[in-house]
Amino acid sequence: MSVPSSVALSQNAESDAIRRTANFEPSIWGDRFINNIPEDQFTHVSNVREVEELIEEVRRELLASADQPSKQLNIIDVLQRLGVAYHFERDIEEALERIYASSGASDDDNDLYNVSLHFRLLRQQGFRVSCDVFNKFKDEKSQFKESLSANIPGLLAFYEATHLRVHGEEILDAALSFTTTQLESAKSNLSNPLAAQVTHALKQSLHKGIPRLESRGFISLYQDDTSHNKAFLKLSILDFNLVQTLHKQELRHIARWWKDLDFATKLPFARDRVVECFFWIVAVYYEPQYSLARKILTKVIALTSIIDDIYDVYGTLEEIEIFTEAIERWNIRSMSTLPKYMQICYKALLDVFEEIEQELAKQGRSYLLSHAKEAMKILVRAYFDEAKSFHAKHIPTLEEYMRVALVTSGYPMLTVMSFLGMGDIAVTEETLVWAFRDPKIITASSVIGRLSDDIKSHKFEQERGHAASAVECYMKKYGVSEEVAYDELSRQVSDAWKDINEDCLRPTAVPMAILTRVLNLSRAIDVIYKDGDGYTHVGKEMKAKIESLLLYPVPI
Repeated sequence: MSVPSSVALSQNAESDAIRRTANFEPSIWGDRFINNIPEDQFTHVSNVREVEELIEEVRRELLASADQPSKQLNIIDVLQRLGVAYHFERDIEEALERIYASSGASDDDNDLYNVSLHFRLLRQQGFRVSCDVFNKFKDEKSQFKESLSANIPGLLAFYEATHLRVHGEEILDAALSFTTTQLESAKSNLSNPLAAQVTHALKQSLHKGIPRLESRGFISLYQDDTSHNKAFLKLSILDFNLVQTLHKQELRHIARWWKDLDFATKLPFARDRVVECFFWIVAVYYEPQYSLARKILTKVIALTSIIDDIYDVYGTLEEIEIFTEAIERWNIRSMSTLPKYMQICYKALLDVFEEIEQELAKQGRSYLLSHAKEAMKILVRAYFDEAKSFHAKHIPTLEEYMRVALVTSGYPMLTVMSFLGMGDIAVTEETLVWAFRDPKIITASSVIGRLSDDIKSHKFEQERGHAASAVECYMKKYGVSEEVAYDELSRQVSDAWKDINEDCLRPTAVPMAILTRVLNLSRAIDVIYKDGDGYTHVGKEMKAKIESLLLYPVPI
């Protein structure tokens, strides 16, 4: 029998309840980010001035290459990989528009590297370039020419281009398999920096990587390339370190907020992962102008993680029922109906949304908050539906599961929340209405989030007692092994990436700045779940990634 919404659970009932536990590891960071020492102000001002000068120098070089499309594409590629392209957005957009408009026969038509780079950069920008440009690299048997295997830079560029494919592009599906096989075979015979590039790309494609993380790695590779452009390199290093200083300031603020909440002591059953949350959100937007957005979204995702653990791990069915009702009412007076541990989380949630409302009010956009609250309510209802299934020992059909699980991936809610703090980007009420209509790109991002999580974490979750995942549902539906289920669900993830790529082609339903948030949320999942659930179980690789972005500056 459910507990009436007007009745609070007593403290005794809370302590007497039989509860599951996941035994999550504690945070590995301590007060490390609270105690970060700010950069010397004189050095900071000096670096800002030098960056401004270098931006103008690099811009001149970018614009001067306009009459050499291949050279200009290579410059754009390097600037994007180095993480400084955001300084030249308009210049790059105009250059690519011009190159797209003038695409025709050129001396580079038979050069695999240049054709691949041309295709990838224009596709990334949303231009509908045809994959037929790669037919010329096939032989009379419609196989890719054997001679291509000796062209490692070309193969690598072709490999990276294939990740921009959409549905129906069989040549790019075949090219991904071909280039992967050839690069795997060749990598042990290569010397650096090419060997390092190939090894990294085979593990993490550029298109699916976290932009900021990819830039950190590429700066080091570019530094080792004897032909590097000194101005490009200097700008990338100084800019990376300046932006990292801003991120450190933001994380210091967030870490203090988190420590004051003292969830690690008061809610010890939940994951203490606020640093990992901030890393996740830096993946969504790292540029300086999105500082407020990072603070908002990190606080929301950190609290959502706690709420997830309440529904998945600690809360009884009666408790989560009244918690769901309290969130539906969204009123501080509803706290009295909740057990003490839930009151702590509920109060923090209301406080964060009040903070968001104040920030939106400064911009005259507080009307957007109702959409944000509704997104959170939809998520919590879905958490409750999953919990009811678990407590009833019900394994849903795959279709039933996915209807709920796409919501509980958290990505529809996080997508809506990611728009709120974007400031001068035109996030209108129409943008949020669009987000609630289940556009293909958000559904695809949710599929990637849900299935990547299920594939990597379902064994751990089943060991501790958890609702059925897509793996169990698929195995039950088709009577297949775990490995077969993994393969099929991975194929669905691959198809979802094609959906994302398709929705980023022009004309787009909403501005590219909005779609990029969805794309970047998907990239975060690809990286964080690459070698397992790197969020729940923070291993050496995840720790090193976080340190490289949020602790250690690039040596000059």
